[in-house]
Amino acid sequence: MTLKYMEEYRDPGICRHIAEKIRHASKRPIRLMEVCGTHTVSVFRNGIRALLPETITLLSGPGCPVCVTAQQEIDTFIGMAGLDGVIMTTFGDLMRVPGTSSSLQKECAGGHDIRMVYAADEALTIAREHPDKKVIFAGVGFETTAPTIAATLLAAREMRLGNFFVFSAHKCVPPALFALMETRDVQIDGFILPGHVSVMIGTQGYVPFFQKYRLPCVVAGFEPVDILQAIYTLVRQIEGGMPELSNDYRRVVTAGGNARALGIMQEVFSVRDAAWRGIGMIPESGLKIREAFSDLDAGKMFDIEVPQTVEPRGCRCGEVLTGRMIPPECPLYRNICTPEDPVGPCMVSSEGTCAAYYRYNRI
Repeated sequence: MTLKYMEEYRDPGICRHIAEKIRHASKRPIRLMEVCGTHTVSVFRNGIRALLPETITLLSGPGCPVCVTAQQEIDTFIGMAGLDGVIMTTFGDLMRVPGTSSSLQKECAGGHDIRMVYAADEALTIAREHPDKKVIFAGVGFETTAPTIAATLLAAREMRLGNFFVFSAHKCVPPALFALMETRDVQIDGFILPGHVSVMIGTQGYVPFFQKYRLPCVVAGFEPVDILQAIYTLVRQIEGGMPELSNDYRRVVTAGGNARALGIMQEVFSVRDAAWRGIGMIPESGLKIREAFSDLDAGKMFDIEVPQTVEPRGCRCGEVLTGRMIPPECPLYRNICTPEDPVGPCMVSSEGTCAAYYRYNRI
């Protein structure tokens, strides 16, 4: 992709043109949810809301993997990090997420060996370099990252590494859409579907959801032109009473997705019920490591007793993640909860809605 090609998707003139088309097409109040946390950040960074008419409300959804990771899973990561002879490896956003009584960052400051990595294969390298240690990777993410972590487990098996383990807290996006529609007080007229996840699962991954609810859905890219075009597509569908499952990110996303990546993911993982912060238990929305790889499954190889899990007092992340509240409506926002001293994960993650509001919407 050339720089010129990218610049066309950031062109202010094109953005203003699409925004004008949205204003002409939008006649009544509608609520659109951008599922993906990267979309949320892009909306703020590019001032998308300022270009939209008052009839359109944008809501942020449960598309931040760190944010939706259940409190018990966070506490489990912290417990594993405290084991003797263990090196805990994790993506950076997880370090500062508060658990019930601590965080990975605090445990690291207390002397435990916890290392931030940018990819799972870095954790694999650490395991090879430290054969006397047990290296655990905290596996979080959606269908975007799960295939790469599955590939890392396959590599560990091929290398016959006996000291590398993964704790899988991975989650799948489509089941969460079903759960959102069944959540009380959630009002959504259309979805901006995530680009990265859709690269993997394709538009076919959303067909069962669309067929059940007949709600306008559009897969979108992350540049301002991408997002505005997706909003225009949704407005036209809603105003015309003709809902569709559309793909406005065709330069990257296909109908069938990435079959090879999905094959690797399905070889290593199987589906399970999973708890989502703010939503609760969602059937078949998580990924567990298959029995054939149980010797690499940290959840089975390490006996961790997690104390009674307690959600952060006063934190309203759950309502933010389901579009029932915007961050400024939370009494903790900017008063007690800040990026420097976060109470909940939505203020920690770079894709978190509260962090995005704090950084870009200082009103």
